[in-house]
Amino acid sequence: MADDALHRMRHSCAHVMAAAVQTLFPGTKFGVGPAISNGFFYDVLTPEPLTEADLGRIEDEMRRIVKKRLKLERREVDVDEALELMRAGKQDFKVELLDLLKSKGSTAVAAETGDEDAVADGVDTVSFYTIAGFTDLCRGPHVDHTGQVGAFKLRSIAGAYWRGDQRNPQMQRLYGLCFATDEDLKQEIWRQEEAAKRDHRKLGREMDLFHFQEEAPGAVFWHAKGWTLFQTLIGYMRTRFKRARYQEVDAPQLMDRALWEASGHWANYKKNMFTTEIVDEERTFALKPMNCPGHCQIFKQGIKSYRDLPVRIAEFGRVHRFEASGALHGLLRVRAFTQDDSHIFITEAQLAEVAKQICEFILSIYRDFGFTDIAIKLSDRPAERIGTDEAWDYAENSLKAALDAAGLPWTLNPGEGAFYGPKLEFVLRDALGRDWQCGTLQVDPNLPSRLGVSYVGQDGTKQIPIMLHQANFGSLERFTGILIEHYAGAFPTWLAPLQVMVVPIADRHLDYAYDVADRLAAADIRVEVDASAERMQKKIRNAQMQKVPYMLVVGDKEAEQGMAAVRLRSGKDLGAIVIDDVIERITQEVRTRQDIVVAEPADATAEAAA
Repeated sequence: MADDALHRMRHSCAHVMAAAVQTLFPGTKFGVGPAISNGFFYDVLTPEPLTEADLGRIEDEMRRIVKKRLKLERREVDVDEALELMRAGKQDFKVELLDLLKSKGSTAVAAETGDEDAVADGVDTVSFYTIAGFTDLCRGPHVDHTGQVGAFKLRSIAGAYWRGDQRNPQMQRLYGLCFATDEDLKQEIWRQEEAAKRDHRKLGREMDLFHFQEEAPGAVFWHAKGWTLFQTLIGYMRTRFKRARYQEVDAPQLMDRALWEASGHWANYKKNMFTTEIVDEERTFALKPMNCPGHCQIFKQGIKSYRDLPVRIAEFGRVHRFEASGALHGLLRVRAFTQDDSHIFITEAQLAEVAKQICEFILSIYRDFGFTDIAIKLSDRPAERIGTDEAWDYAENSLKAALDAAGLPWTLNPGEGAFYGPKLEFVLRDALGRDWQCGTLQVDPNLPSRLGVSYVGQDGTKQIPIMLHQANFGSLERFTGILIEHYAGAFPTWLAPLQVMVVPIADRHLDYAYDVADRLAAADIRVEVDASAERMQKKIRNAQMQKVPYMLVVGDKEAEQGMAAVRLRSGKDLGAIVIDDVIERITQEVRTRQDIVVAEPADATAEAAA
């Protein structure tokens, strides 16, 4: 089914839901109700707050409306008449939208909610759609009748401030799923239920990785195991940077506003920056929201020649950006985070080749972490931009040439480039089919000029380099959250914060258990001993719950023979293996970043098939 047809179904389903709410809860005030990627939502303010228990009643009423196959009747009215109609119905939010339409010709709701179809264009007339006694301000289009809205299911209720502003009234947002077929709907319900099981916040608690608390909103309290995982990502990336001849640096987190004024961030980004004033010195400082100005300062130290370029500067830079408290979401949306940020200073002639190298570099990283379904989007010039058309032509064509030379498929994202240059976005698809935009490559001929960055060209004159902004993971915190959900916490051995749990059968086996652990630790394997008083089977279950890849069970026989009974978190029993072979197996998995697949015996496979 074409996307526009599915969009009409979802948009119409939002109206059906609103009609059901009005029937069941007279006096409800309605906000906006757009179609979204998997269904729809509607913002409502009911006389009494809704609960999850009300969703079933609303859904039953929706099905009654659908069964009647009611026509969605459209009519156009003068905007003043529309205002009178909405005032009479005490629909205050609709009145606000109409006032904006009348005075400004726009409601700006699309930018705040993603609703592209909330209202009609223009200010002279607007359109209404009516079904089951519910009349809504809407541009459409819709399905012909309610029997065509497809398969749907109401899923949840969440709080939402009107127009996304916490100074406005708090409403309730009712979410629903809508698909063309029952099968598609069932698949989406399964995906959402699986996503709930994989929620990184839930697994973070269960696996003792991290937590958040109100005293530091949007900042992570990393526990020992979570910090081990985080440092594993940094260690991996540090090795990759070193091999690709990036120079790792560290720039200050707190810098004077004068630098941010020169870079343009103070004028364009101040509201998202954390600042402080030193009264005695009458100076204002800001925690850096981005790493690029600091890297420019490092590049400027000493004279650079065209022979030195490209210069690749990388940093695991801690940055701070304000996010509204309602927007914070575990590791995926924070205020303090670490970027694996790098900036490459190049000549104009080097752009295509270096961009190709960066694309291949980023994609190889994602493969190492188990992501193979990756989309690349080229965002070209926006309407509001700086620089000449010739400069934009060259930058855009160079990125296209880089992608084509690397044999990489890509799609165009028209008008979505930064104001200073085009960019590439790398979008990962995870195990549940969800898309995550992570890596970016941005062309920036502007900031080096603003900050006085230059090099000596081949003709001996001062030249301004082009700067490439490169992010691989993007935010390490966010990438960690993505990884947790992608693997459902069951990381491959090389990533697992704890790789081995040694399980002594009884207290008399503790000495041997610690001896085994010492041997594994000497081989840089992350290992612990469960010395608790729990029974052996409970210890094994605990380790499986913690998603530890290997459990080494040791008793009298194993101690006598220098072995361990090896079990995998899947429940597979590998039998007794000498410790040196266990070490070799695990170090091979770490070295290759590939878990060894255990094949079933031929007779077991045949028996299962029978």
